[in-house]
Amino acid sequence: MNQSVRDNVAGQRFELEVEGGLAFIDYRRSGRTLSLDHAEVPAALNGRGIGARLVQETLDLVRLRGERIIPRCSFVAHFVRRHPQYAELCEP
Repeated sequence: MNQSVRDNVAGQRFELEVEGGLAFIDYRRSGRTLSLDHAEVPAALNGRGIGARLVQETLDLVRLRGERIIPRCSFVAHFVRRHPQYAELCEP
């Protein structure tokens, strides 16, 4: 697992290639704000920390680009609650 999250702009999702498939977060963009709508990890890889890595690397990329998020996906919202260092990325 040495790949990093990439922004598939055409597909409107952040993607992480992992052994056994593709993990992703679908988003919708409005200016510099991204609504993170749905996260998915291949079922065979559940419980291995891939979802957390996907969200963390996505949020790090969002921060680097000076963007904001609306965490509509329950997994992303839960991750932000458990990692308050990302709370400032959220739109009020």
